[in-house]
Amino acid sequence: MPDRSAAQPPSSDRPAAEPPTSERPAAQLPSSDRDGAGSGASAQRPAARRSSPMFPDGTGPAADPAGAHHERRIRSFQPRRSRVTAGQADALRRLWPVWGFDVDGLSRLDLDALFGGRPVVLEIGFGMGEATAQMAAADPGTGILACDVHTPGQGNLLALAERRGLDNVRVANGDAIILLREMLPPASLAGLRVFFPDPWPKKRHHKRRLIQPEFVSLAVTRLAPGAFVHCATDWQEYAAQMLEVLAAEPALENLHEGYAPRPDTRPLTRFEGQGLDKGHAVHDLVFRRRD
Repeated sequence: MPDRSAAQPPSSDRPAAEPPTSERPAAQLPSSDRDGAGSGASAQRPAARRSSPMFPDGTGPAADPAGAHHERRIRSFQPRRSRVTAGQADALRRLWPVWGFDVDGLSRLDLDALFGGRPVVLEIGFGMGEATAQMAAADPGTGILACDVHTPGQGNLLALAERRGLDNVRVANGDAIILLREMLPPASLAGLRVFFPDPWPKKRHHKRRLIQPEFVSLAVTRLAPGAFVHCATDWQEYAAQMLEVLAAEPALENLHEGYAPRPDTRPLTRFEGQGLDKGHAVHDLVFRRRD
């Protein structure tokens, strides 16, 4: 599923770190998870319990994998403290060492080794992972590098991959900007998917949106010639911003006149279905990295 991130340019052009902000950080989660951020019983847990690591033995995703290695900045994702079920925790403990890794920004990934030589598509924000698992099952010859910060979703996606016998999914825990900038080699991706990122609807929060010129400029350096960029949103004003930003990037070309028809390769998510029932219009944008 999709939901939510702001980017910085490649490290050589990196601006000075922004000072800490009193506003809450942002979220790289799919829209399907939008309403749960920071709410409910999980938001009322004692501070000591919230700060204790869920996997102190290192068998699962770290709470802050990049730590102090990288600059403080306004982020487009809001890590949420939702309850992890027993099944999700079991999947994380068993499968994280095999199919998961933390985005610490300390080394470059060997995607050929990670995916057995398959072309690799990066998906930023996958929510509970149902749509990601469907796309992986429909295209076993493509590796899906799924990046999110939502621990229950990470466990759910790993469980789905095991249950369906999918060996082409890897789960990255952490900031997608650090993953792109520090850990992925240039021209290494066959595609980029950002489905239903957090729209940050209040005007003062628009700076937290993932699809910004700086993010797109960074992302295209990691796309191979001919690679695709596929975004989707149910937020009309954000869709217009996405179209403007993507169309302004000279390394990309729009494969359609304006918005794209919904591709059959993008599964209908639970959140999208709820939005359609409410009369929301969903916009797809499909671009291609120029040769």
